[in-house]
Amino acid sequence: MTTRKTLMKGILAIAFAGIASSFAAAMPANITVEGRTNPPIGHYEFCKFHRSECVPTVADSGPMALTEERWQTILKVNYEVNSKIEPMTDLDIYGVEERWAYPDQVGDCEDFVLLKRRMLVDDGFSPADLLITVVLQPNGEGHAVLTVRTDRGDFILDNMRNKVMLWSDTEYTYLKRQASDNPGRWVRLQDGRAVAVGSVK
Repeated sequence: MTTRKTLMKGILAIAFAGIASSFAAAMPANITVEGRTNPPIGHYEFCKFHRSECVPTVADSGPMALTEERWQTILKVNYEVNSKIEPMTDLDIYGVEERWAYPDQVGDCEDFVLLKRRMLVDDGFSPADLLITVVLQPNGEGHAVLTVRTDRGDFILDNMRNKVMLWSDTEYTYLKRQASDNPGRWVRLQDGRAVAVGSVK
């Protein structure tokens, strides 16, 4: 077990070093924020029952410094939640089209995001750097991911993959996300890779 843990730490360290070297040459652009917009209906309803999670609790001091330790925590949380929770639609779970909730054993994409966000906050990450984000998949369907803001770019935690990627390396079109200074508010996004996008719940 010790040997396996040591090997895993070595792999993570190499991955982090690769990120560090790639950013040394050129800092990638973070997702561009364009202004306020309406929250998804699911998050609006979620905030009625979880008010403390939808009000500012910390000041936005800018993207966090991405250390090797934080990178390992991000990878660990993404993998643990993806492995623990079975994907299932709200219709199958609750009998309704849209309901955001913390998952126990099953959940949809928003539920994965909520749990990952809470676990990272518990690990000492600032809520201002953990932003629920709405995207469009290539097939036009809406999806939710967690954006982690860092000084090395915006990284995406996704229930569809265990690999944590820069937002610009994903296939998604970015529509909107929580405001970094107020988790109860949402802002429009422009990733510069699509001329027109649709709307999602």
